[in-house]
Amino acid sequence: MIYRLDEQTKQILAGNVLLIICCLFYLAWWLLAFKPTGAVKGMKSGWLLLPAFVFGLAGIAEIVRGNEPLKLQTGLMPGSFILVGGIAAYLILYGLTSVALKRQVTTELFLIVGWAVLMFSELNALYAEEHFSKFTDVVFIIITAAAVAVSLICYILYYKLDSTLGYYDGAIPLILAAVIPAVISIVVII
Repeated sequence: MIYRLDEQTKQILAGNVLLIICCLFYLAWWLLAFKPTGAVKGMKSGWLLLPAFVFGLAGIAEIVRGNEPLKLQTGLMPGSFILVGGIAAYLILYGLTSVALKRQVTTELFLIVGWAVLMFSELNALYAEEHFSKFTDVVFIIITAAAVAVSLICYILYYKLDSTLGYYDGAIPLILAAVIPAVISIVVII
């Protein structure tokens, strides 16, 4: 039950709820603003990005607070490895997508890599807090890595697709970014 969880885990779960709400606002904006026909442009849909931003920052803050620094040393990997790996991954992907693949770099690349770093840090903390066994943690790491790979494929393909396929392609990473923290939270609670 939630009331039996330690404070750090409650913060992580609260952060997940806030991230899910962020993704729902972002998805609602995407679905309205990028509709192939009858798109809702400007602030008629753009206002949805404001609560997405606020809920996203609040979610990140809660998850970071729940990642107690001393506990991260008992996780599957040092927390600094996740952060440095995320920075390296972003720089490599930035170069790969912009130079090798000639794809315009957008904020979504930063968001995908940032989300991955946040989720891997969260999974590390949940293992350190003994909410997940090594097996469960590794399974979620693999699921998260697969979601990141799918999101990156969607990111790379977006400008090569027509408006209808691009519309669906752009929604996939947002759905994944909401579903995975939801599933992690449910597993922690039960």
